[in-house]
Amino acid sequence: MWYSYSSRMRLHTRDVRQDVRELGALLGDVLEAQTSTASFETVEELRQAAIAYRKGESGSRERLYDVVGDLEPERESVVARAFTTYFELINLAEERERVRVIREASQEGTLEDGILDTLDALDDEEVDEELLGRVLEDVLIEPTFTAHPTEARRKTVKSKLRSIANRLETLDERRLTDLEHDQEWRHVVAEVTSLWQTSQVRDRRPEPTDEARNVQWYLENTLFDVVGEVYEELEEELRAEYPGLDVPKLFEFRSWAGSDRDGNPFVTPEVTEDTLERQRSVALEKYSDSLKRLSGVLSQDATRIDPGHELERSLKADRELLPVVAEEADERYPNEPYRQKLKLMRERLRRVEDVRPNGYADASELMADLEVIDTSLRRTGAAQVADVYVEPLMRQVDTFGFTLASLDLRDHQENHTEAVHEALAHEGLDYYGSSEEERVELLTDAILQEEPVVDLEEPGDVSETAQRVLRRFRRLGEWQREYGVGAIDTYCISMTEEPSHVLEVLFLADQAGVVSLPDHCGIDVVPLLETESALNGARRIMGTLFENEAYGTALAARNDVQEIMLGYSDSNKENGFLAANWDLYKNQRRLADICDDFDVTMRLFHGRGGSISRGGGPMNEAMLALPNETVTGQIKFTEQGEAIAEKYANPRIAERNLEQMLNAQIRARLQAIRTPEEEVPDRWVDAMDTMAAAAREEYRNLLESDGFVSYFEQATPITVIEELNLGSRPASRSDERSVEDLRAIPWVFSWTQSRCILPGWYSLAAGVNAFLEDGGDMDDLREMYDEWAFFRSTFDNAAMALARTDLEIATEYANLADEELREEFFTRLTDEYEDAADLMLDISERSSLLKREWLEESLRRRNPYVDPLNLLQTHLLSQTHRTDEEEQTLRLTVKGIAAGMKNTG
Repeated sequence: MWYSYSSRMRLHTRDVRQDVRELGALLGDVLEAQTSTASFETVEELRQAAIAYRKGESGSRERLYDVVGDLEPERESVVARAFTTYFELINLAEERERVRVIREASQEGTLEDGILDTLDALDDEEVDEELLGRVLEDVLIEPTFTAHPTEARRKTVKSKLRSIANRLETLDERRLTDLEHDQEWRHVVAEVTSLWQTSQVRDRRPEPTDEARNVQWYLENTLFDVVGEVYEELEEELRAEYPGLDVPKLFEFRSWAGSDRDGNPFVTPEVTEDTLERQRSVALEKYSDSLKRLSGVLSQDATRIDPGHELERSLKADRELLPVVAEEADERYPNEPYRQKLKLMRERLRRVEDVRPNGYADASELMADLEVIDTSLRRTGAAQVADVYVEPLMRQVDTFGFTLASLDLRDHQENHTEAVHEALAHEGLDYYGSSEEERVELLTDAILQEEPVVDLEEPGDVSETAQRVLRRFRRLGEWQREYGVGAIDTYCISMTEEPSHVLEVLFLADQAGVVSLPDHCGIDVVPLLETESALNGARRIMGTLFENEAYGTALAARNDVQEIMLGYSDSNKENGFLAANWDLYKNQRRLADICDDFDVTMRLFHGRGGSISRGGGPMNEAMLALPNETVTGQIKFTEQGEAIAEKYANPRIAERNLEQMLNAQIRARLQAIRTPEEEVPDRWVDAMDTMAAAAREEYRNLLESDGFVSYFEQATPITVIEELNLGSRPASRSDERSVEDLRAIPWVFSWTQSRCILPGWYSLAAGVNAFLEDGGDMDDLREMYDEWAFFRSTFDNAAMALARTDLEIATEYANLADEELREEFFTRLTDEYEDAADLMLDISERSSLLKREWLEESLRRRNPYVDPLNLLQTHLLSQTHRTDEEEQTLRLTVKGIAAGMKNTG
């Protein structure tokens, strides 16, 4: 959305073109100063040749090939670093432009999908206060940060880029004198110079604690403050139309970083405990700082106001707990009851992690004290003070507690089964030799009996795997006692295929004292359904659990809320984009029916990645495209890799994302209440069944074709990616060389690097053509696109993957493969791509694959600069022997292309 020059200049002094131009020129100056004029001229020659070809001013890329082919190893490194750094800076320029558009649209009152838009939608739907109250009570949005390694940048690099971004903000949003402007720009020059001199490639693989600290940064430095602002705006807008409405808790943040053990042997109990301790320390420090700032505001004199009996009683209770501190507070703040109270509150916060007694037991006690202050201020006529200074802090405490982000534990079901088998074998029970029915019965009886069955402290002579699992559950009980149940209260089971896989985790938690039925269940046990067999067997799995006495009792202790995780990544890798999306849609409805049959509230946990093929795409659109039956109000979804930085590094963009998600979830829940069952015509369902079946068949045929794995290894940089220090988790589950064994992240990352984003569109055309050949009509597909949110969202996401694909560049990678493999597979990919692109334009009735003009402009801006990196990468990949310097440069090209393509994995 664009605005007049005068409107833009009122809020900002720059635009994206100026940022790109000046940052690009600055990088050129730094490059020349730090290397040589000859190096600068080489980069310029590549840049101009790439632009000329993209603009049609040059008939071929011959000049690019010549320059890249003649580069010496040292100059190759300079080229790779130059274009990589360019993209890091241009990403900042585009981020700044996003902020401009958000601010300007907010000023004009035209910001789509925001809180004002929410109010307009409620007004159009004639929603009364009672109904809206019900909707808000149901809504709980839980972004869950993971440590999945698609973030290709070092923390040091990100820190420097954030500093540059802050300087750009100052230049753009403040009216500066010429001297002030020059001073700010000097800082930008210094940071870009330092960035150039900093290694872009990690010299070691990040450890899980590094990944946990990375997630913590966004929670601490952005989201902690932004959440209060979102609530404040929502309450302000609701006040006029719904004066009697109290806004409940709507957001909660969770994390897998430091606790996700699946496939990562480096996530030990020590790592998890370190994460819990560090996050609590951060939360307590943030609250202490906020109370100190609040003390500067609440300087009211008790001789002029009556703070009320409740505050006096609260102060009296604190004086009894902390008499020495209370005496100091009285002496320092005579007749200033709020400051006295705040000093005592800060002392109680300090003692949470202290050996001294009388610290806060949990966040609810801190919240109670804040509520006392809030009530007192309002009764003295200082409601505005309470609104501006106290209520945002209360929202922070309600959202982040003393945990900052609650941790989810996760591991593969095979490890739990092995641990249970070995522990029970020590007690003379044959678990492996039992049938599924017998396992369910054994586990149920063990959970329901009062005495423990196994000794987690001394389990006997067990394997290393079993020892790790049993130790984790033993520590889980300790963690909950130390940090509170809410700090780590979810356990996700990868590759759940049977009811016993869920009961095994409940059994181990019971043996650890985390579960004590019927009164207490300290964890949500979450099956991750990610294979076709698991999804198709959902009724058998979940129905058996809901009817099980032990599990049903545990569920009742958790308010009959069942969280179920759906795996987008592995489902896509197994079935292809179209079939996987349709399977997920149908199975979400099936799971909703099952939960409804057993009177259980379902909370879906969407395991989405950043890329389209791993469930990515605009989250608000995804929320609105969910089947009505699944929208209970509670929703949980993963935030991964570079998508975290893109969404949450900048406060204004983070706030915008939260507002969009809130807008979508309120509207989706309202729609679900009014129309509990989505009305999807049978002919649409039949059409999708036909398309998905044909798409799956074509996709599986490709993966299972002789030589395809070899082609994948030769025509993408997968072997380089596997050796990169992107994350602490191994790229493959074993040493097997197959697509099935490869993790979904490097699978997608590799295709994205080669500019052939196969996981996001392959077999789409095969599916659509099967429908048309079966008597279907293009008008039917256009109707589905116009009227069915699921279909439109799915095909728009595929269109985005198609638009990001560049077959000309992909050809360079295909040429790395053996001729026979290239002819067989790249020809097949090309035919499918071209067919899919044509069909997509026909169905959407657009002239462009992309419906967002800004994204199209961004791709046009980026493509000429990604091209030299791709050509350099293929040049290096084609060499049978590379020096250490060339290996380092090759790794750097991966980083640069990732920065240029953005949605890498």
